[in-house]
Amino acid sequence: MKKIYIIHTSLVSHQELQQLFKEIIPEAELFNIVDDSLLHDVKTHGSVNPKITGRVCDYVRAAERNGADLIFSQCSSVGKAMDLAKQLVHVPVVKVDEAMAEKAVALGQRIGVVATVKSTMAPSSDLVRDKAREAGKEVEVVEYLVDGALDILMKENNREKHNELVLASIKKAEEECDVIVLAQGSMTVLLPLLGEIKKPVLTSPRLGVEKARKVLMGE
Repeated sequence: MKKIYIIHTSLVSHQELQQLFKEIIPEAELFNIVDDSLLHDVKTHGSVNPKITGRVCDYVRAAERNGADLIFSQCSSVGKAMDLAKQLVHVPVVKVDEAMAEKAVALGQRIGVVATVKSTMAPSSDLVRDKAREAGKEVEVVEYLVDGALDILMKENNREKHNELVLASIKKAEEECDVIVLAQGSMTVLLPLLGEIKKPVLTSPRLGVEKARKVLMGE
């Protein structure tokens, strides 16, 4: 049985990812490495630093030593650290938002990135630009930061307020962009509210797990 290790920086999307992996790759065995201090430290520092990167590298190497066939990164904010970490191992590393960025580039030229954590905005926007360069396409990334909304969801447990704030930014992005990317996996809670949005709105968890299957199974 193939082993997948998921590296989490919070538990906000833990349950959803477990369900998606069981649905999409039921033949794989799942293991989780959770360090919620990573996201705290990234938010405090504003971006990844050498200490954070070192810890991410340690977790990736530990997963490989424990027999991982694939390592899945749950957090967009540590994307840059994960890019370095994956060079240290011989098993594939898939970031949750890679497939979303690839699809966004395929769908439009003016791409709106909506984020609820400041530290996620730069790596998410840069990932879209990286995927555009790989595709040989010029894109314009427009950033919409709903700063503090994730804390409202996680710490205050106020989903209604979180959704109201983020939905306002999505509607603004709809007016200005061809396609909208929701940078945090936690933003999937908004999916039932997006019926009136006419532009494509992409979220990462399902697309990320589908990409993991393709990589793991060589599809």
